[in-house]
Amino acid sequence: MNAIILSALCGIVMMFSGIFTTNKSAIKNVAIAAILVLLLGNLLETYGIYAITIDTKDLLSFSKFGLFFNTISFVATLAYLILSGDDITKVGENAAEYFALIFFVLCGVSILSSFNGLLMFFIGIEILSIPLYILTGAEKKNLKSNEASLKYFLMGSFSTGIMLMGITLLYGATGNFGLASSAVKTTLGLTNAGILAPVGLLLLFISMAFKVSAAPFHFWTPDVYDGAPSVFTSFMATIVKAAGFIAFIRLFEAKAEDLGPSWKIILFVIITATLLIGNITAVFQQSVKRMLAYSSIAQAGFMLFALYSSNDLAREGILLYAAAYSFATIGIFAILVKMNDYSLDGYNGLAKTQPVLAATNTIFLLSLAGIPLTAGFFAKYYMLASAIKNGGSVVLVIIAVLFAAVSVYYYFRVIQAMYFKDGNAETSEIKGSFKLGLIAVAALIILLGIFPTALLGFYYF
Repeated sequence: MNAIILSALCGIVMMFSGIFTTNKSAIKNVAIAAILVLLLGNLLETYGIYAITIDTKDLLSFSKFGLFFNTISFVATLAYLILSGDDITKVGENAAEYFALIFFVLCGVSILSSFNGLLMFFIGIEILSIPLYILTGAEKKNLKSNEASLKYFLMGSFSTGIMLMGITLLYGATGNFGLASSAVKTTLGLTNAGILAPVGLLLLFISMAFKVSAAPFHFWTPDVYDGAPSVFTSFMATIVKAAGFIAFIRLFEAKAEDLGPSWKIILFVIITATLLIGNITAVFQQSVKRMLAYSSIAQAGFMLFALYSSNDLAREGILLYAAAYSFATIGIFAILVKMNDYSLDGYNGLAKTQPVLAATNTIFLLSLAGIPLTAGFFAKYYMLASAIKNGGSVVLVIIAVLFAAVSVYYYFRVIQAMYFKDGNAETSEIKGSFKLGLIAVAALIILLGIFPTALLGFYYF
């Protein structure tokens, strides 16, 4: 409860900070201080030191898993604000409002990590989504930003309608909004919950697949990520996507029983399609920003393994994956925002003009590719190992490994441009503090790549 209340209060504080000062640097510092307060409040509740007590009528359930994910989200947001805070203030005149919207998104994240019913699930999704529609269209004079915002809003509204229909059908089948399965399996492996529960769950699955950009419901992602201000794309592609998967897991870990044996078949097809479309399409992109958009679709394919396996190893893996993917992607986008040219050619010779940016960007890309000694390697390992541990399809694991190899190609294209192609990559002004921040995030990724238990140890502590 600490995280939900404090994130909402921090959002309100950021709204009013714009009244008392027009100094954008001061507003950024207030936002960093607020996220530190939010992080501290969540840690106090996680380890049972202090928690705000409110009778939620069993609508919310605060587990160690959800609270620990909140901690990862808030630390990633802290890194995001430190690296990209100055760029947020440059998007427009309403810097305080942008930070306020980010904290309201974190309120939605906190609800999605602890909902205990379909009503709170819906509220969490909406609190998460609506500020993102606004942030996507923050560059009001940019037609691509306006188009992306409208497309995101329309597609988001359509998926929300599907979600509400699914919730309605589940209520009709069970008579309540709880998360417990309504099915009793028969000897044939089918369920006796009637047609309402399976159809309702399929509609919920479709709506959540849209939210996490899983194929074939990914079509909005490249255009929205490409059109949105790059500094906000970073936030959307990391913390928001990871929160969607946590909600996905909480929703289906019990309810999936209503779908019977067809559940694994559906996930097999969705994971394969997501890995195929995300990786293959990313290969042909000439814009690094658009390539990262398709890369995020491919990463969603790996995160879906946590849903496919649904065991302790999968839970550990999704936490590690959320951290590894978020830190690496935040770092890559922080560098991307500084580039004057987002194309692959725009990175030519970056190692000569900005060696620190090139070196840290290489570490971030290697992590996304799953190369050993980076956090991304163990993140992918946990996902695949969880599937094998649960007696899952070895064929699916082999498919994932093959597409991981494909991803190495397009990530290494950026590394090749930075180190092995002639050019004079141009960037905006780079501060020393920005370079130190990049080095700290890169060091954290390597630390998690060597000692993944350094993160997971806190989960069991």
